[in-house]
Amino acid sequence: MKSERETLRRKRPALELRARVVAALRGFFADHGFLEVETPVRLRAPALETHIDAEPAGTMYLRTSPELHMKRLLAAGYERLFQIGPCFRRGERGAHHHPEYTMLEWYRAEADDRDILADARGLMVAAAAAAGPSVRRPPSWPHHDWQVWTISEAYRRWAGWDPVEAWDADRFDRDMVEKIEPSLPRDAVVVLRDYPAPAAALARLRPPDRRVAERWELYVGGLELANAYTELTDAAEQRARFERCARERAAFRKPVYPLDEEFLRALDDGLPPCAGAALGVDRLILSLAGADSIEAVTAFQEVEPATSVADGG
Repeated sequence: MKSERETLRRKRPALELRARVVAALRGFFADHGFLEVETPVRLRAPALETHIDAEPAGTMYLRTSPELHMKRLLAAGYERLFQIGPCFRRGERGAHHHPEYTMLEWYRAEADDRDILADARGLMVAAAAAAGPSVRRPPSWPHHDWQVWTISEAYRRWAGWDPVEAWDADRFDRDMVEKIEPSLPRDAVVVLRDYPAPAAALARLRPPDRRVAERWELYVGGLELANAYTELTDAAEQRARFERCARERAAFRKPVYPLDEEFLRALDDGLPPCAGAALGVDRLILSLAGADSIEAVTAFQEVEPATSVADGG
């Protein structure tokens, strides 16, 4: 078995790549007039989403995203914001998942999902330039030839049905993992957009028929890197969605988090039209490095003991 010292020495090129790319991300946003902010990591009320579980931290929770605090800043008059920092999801571990991960989130007032997609294109160019020409990556990444598919188009082509016309939550999630993502081109950047309204989460519905959300997800080499919305700004509708998620979590016997009343008050006081995205930094580095797992591009990964400290072990 190799010693930890040998393992860390072997990781040095990936960690140097990571440092260059993160610096380039910060440089991109600084050049485009974004303010870097830091928001709390421990929260009383994580965002309510049916299948995203927050990690308890004493009487509070570790954040799964800085989204709600960043939108409160938008409501207070900030126009362009970004943040790079740790986030946490309980029970997620695998080659492309880890319970602690680094997230980049950025938001723009007076913008929509198309503006954020333009940001993402520029961001990918900056990341690739920082990585350097010797780094292996899909040949079309990130300069040209991006493929944009609606969810309806992708599901009709690869799963044989249209979730916008006939929503089935379990089938949608299963087919995404088993049919859609494995079918995406590995030599291209792919954007899946116009998610069905029930998968809107915190996204605005697209007029005129409002059957789809102004949401896209970005894939590189078949790996999801980013998720973006034109943000929902209607406080009453957002409260109704949170309450629906709470009922769903209760039905699944999952912990039900309290509503973030400060965030809902900010919406009620007035959130300008805005859009934002969340991008997994570890996955971005993994893609640029041509690595197989997040472990290869992070210095350390703590593993929970069989008996947790909370259980007295």
